[in-house]
Amino acid sequence: MSSETDGTSDDTGPLARWARNAIHNPRRVYRALFYVAMAFFMVTTVFPFYWLLVLAVTPQGNLLSGSFLPTVELFGVSGTFPLPVPKGFNPTAFVTVFEQVPFHLYVLNSFVLATTTTVIVLIVASLAGYVFGRIEFPGRALLMLGILAISYFPPAAFVIPLFQAFAGNAPITIPFIGVPLFTPPRLLNTPGSMVMPFSALFLPLSIFILTTFYGQIPDGLEDAARVEGTTRLGALFRVIVPLSAPGVATAGVLTFISVYNEYFFSSIMATSPEASKWSPIVGGILSYQTQYTTQYNLMAAASVVGVIPVVVLVIIAQERIVSGLTAGALKE
Repeated sequence: MSSETDGTSDDTGPLARWARNAIHNPRRVYRALFYVAMAFFMVTTVFPFYWLLVLAVTPQGNLLSGSFLPTVELFGVSGTFPLPVPKGFNPTAFVTVFEQVPFHLYVLNSFVLATTTTVIVLIVASLAGYVFGRIEFPGRALLMLGILAISYFPPAAFVIPLFQAFAGNAPITIPFIGVPLFTPPRLLNTPGSMVMPFSALFLPLSIFILTTFYGQIPDGLEDAARVEGTTRLGALFRVIVPLSAPGVATAGVLTFISVYNEYFFSSIMATSPEASKWSPIVGGILSYQTQYTTQYNLMAAASVVGVIPVVVLVIIAQERIVSGLTAGALKE
């Protein structure tokens, strides 16, 4: 009888045997899911960065001269190597990106825009998070739901009205009535045409994060500060914000990275040569593309250089981000 059972189990397929063993040993499932997640991460995140490095060190004349997948011969068998490799080696592209255009100024502009937007977002989100998290008022849940719903709107929906408003060519009118209110100043091709949309786009997420953190601060701490004579704003910035440092750091870092990497509004609101003084990294990368030529190796090298500061920031702030995103998940 046992032999028949053993024979039956041996006749099952490898997938059925793996599933049966996984029931008795769940570590197999966890290990398999880990490998699948790592493979997905490597393909979608690490490979594009590797591809940029390949393009950056390949001379411009060899970029269009055939496939980047070389043919290798091993033990008398020839085949195609599964990863692209550089066709030549010319690391001077990382120096040329700063010689051909002032790329360091574009990186500085991105830092200034990201820092300015982050400061505005944190100030406004702190005030809004304090109101939503610590003050009871009618319609609070509905208003919070509306703010979160706005965050799901696609940025492309705001491009045309914002472009018309920032151009300053026509007055702002009341919808459905057509009564002119005022003529806005021309903000197109200026930092304001990017800081304001960035602040509006990334504000809802910061409000949601800070509302959660501010709502967890015990009322007794704020009441003690109020007894000592401080105002609500003083209690907010002297007591609540320092105690919610992980949440504030998380909202700030996420906003900074999102603005630093933003492409959509950056490529639309800076459309003239006069904007090159303050254009972010996107403007610097696109400057290597002219009407007749496209220097792909320089664009790739500039992209790699632009990614490095964000990678350093994430490595430094990763513990703060993780603690901020997971704080409040457990009750003690």
